[in-house]
Amino acid sequence: MLAVLPGPVQRALASEERRQQLLEVVLDLGRVPEARYPGRAIELGAQPVQSADLEAVVRQLGAFGSDNRAGIASTLHRISAIRNRTGTVVGLTCRVGRAVFGTVVMVRDLLDSGQSLLLMGRPGVGKTTALREIARVLADDLCKRVVVIDTSNEIAGDGDIPHPAIGRARRMQVARPELQHEVMIEAVENHMPEVIVIDEIGTEREAQAARTIAERGVMLVATAHGNELSNLIKNPTLSDLVGGIQSVTLGDEEARRRRTQKTVLERAAEPTFPLAVEMHSRHRWLIHNEVAGTVDLLLRGQVARPQVRELGPDGRLQLRDPPLATRGPIPPAAPRLSQRPLPPLDLDPLPAAAGPDPLSPQPEVGPAGRAPLRVYGAGVSRSLLEQVVRARQLPVEVVGSVELADVVLSARQQLGRDPHVRRQAQDLGLPILVIKSAALPQLQRALERLLARRRPAGEPALDAAAADDAHAALEECRLALEQVVLARGQPVELLPRSGRVRQLQSELAGRYRVRSAVFGPAGDQRLRLFPA
Repeated sequence: MLAVLPGPVQRALASEERRQQLLEVVLDLGRVPEARYPGRAIELGAQPVQSADLEAVVRQLGAFGSDNRAGIASTLHRISAIRNRTGTVVGLTCRVGRAVFGTVVMVRDLLDSGQSLLLMGRPGVGKTTALREIARVLADDLCKRVVVIDTSNEIAGDGDIPHPAIGRARRMQVARPELQHEVMIEAVENHMPEVIVIDEIGTEREAQAARTIAERGVMLVATAHGNELSNLIKNPTLSDLVGGIQSVTLGDEEARRRRTQKTVLERAAEPTFPLAVEMHSRHRWLIHNEVAGTVDLLLRGQVARPQVRELGPDGRLQLRDPPLATRGPIPPAAPRLSQRPLPPLDLDPLPAAAGPDPLSPQPEVGPAGRAPLRVYGAGVSRSLLEQVVRARQLPVEVVGSVELADVVLSARQQLGRDPHVRRQAQDLGLPILVIKSAALPQLQRALERLLARRRPAGEPALDAAAADDAHAALEECRLALEQVVLARGQPVELLPRSGRVRQLQSELAGRYRVRSAVFGPAGDQRLRLFPA
């Protein structure tokens, strides 16, 4: 890029020190050239830029597109033009493009999940650089069929041959920025990608195209304008990326139960991107592992709890989980949310129950040492399925593809939308269980039915004696009350217990002013807790 700049600018940037961490060079007519670095800017010489200088630079570049961007063949640099009212170039912003390796370590585990990933952050934080390496890792290391939608030739560089920084990924160029959504659909229909990489989703049509692609089973990796997830919620153009927002009128009883107004905002659908990353700097990223749950919390006026990931000076990745986990089992040592002291319960000391503690992690095997039942959800949120499995501690593993499953669980209308899932299941000889809706009670009953069909005759549904530790049961109830029912406003089911222990749990729920009810068939009855 230095070779196309005016001679005085080249000489000012000749030293290695001046080129390190250089972000961009700004050439404005009648002003001194300026070099910009992270957090600072310096002037290059004392001679203002002349029209001849700008014309000389433009002659060495490729053609400018309708977005006033051009590039240098076989490089990742981007030159953007500022024009006057007659179309003459009066300013140039020459941004340095680099292929930086190592940033993908921040989200390497998320790429293995196969779920769509959205990157957010302010300009210059490194979104496109990270996108470039993610495309390379998906194509080369994970052997995926990757197509890069390169609107301004910024991801894979200018020219017809893509830059080696994207590895074996294929690149589709876009003639005009307003046609990006059409090229996204064309990529899916013509080139059978497993992953599509997009830079800067910024219009409603592009957001709709992204949802269409995600519903076809293609993984998306994209960037969007906005520093935080809350910015997308407030953006009517891009809110569909996180599920869309709708106004809902509640009934009187439901409004009293939620302690809110009758008209509230709720998420309209499942997010196009189940995973989201807030890039606050090049070395500090915030990870939202469940975008749907985070959006629900923000709409209720609560605080999101993302995971913080940082790269230390030694290059090692440091993880800091949120204080209240939004995924996985409820940690036993979590702090109480209630500030009101509870009166002590009169409990006789009980001997430790035989067998494992029901609150401790259990090995992922079913009864009699069998492997867990592997379930694939078609049109069913994976996070909801995993939530049911965790809450009921079912011997079930939620898998991401039909080939890995023992059974397919589908919402009623989804099989018509995804006929290939039905064909795959039929080819593999897998049973398909169709449910009316993907609500939590429906999912729970469906998984219990599948396990009941798999259970050999005479095998009990659950050994109640092993789970009848009153102290462990009350601790389970307390954690569920404080971290799920009161903190999130969601109902939760406890493990099956005996009638005596369920009575103690019900008394504890009453002290928190939370309603409870008993559900389940005889021998498998458990307490369900509802927000007050």
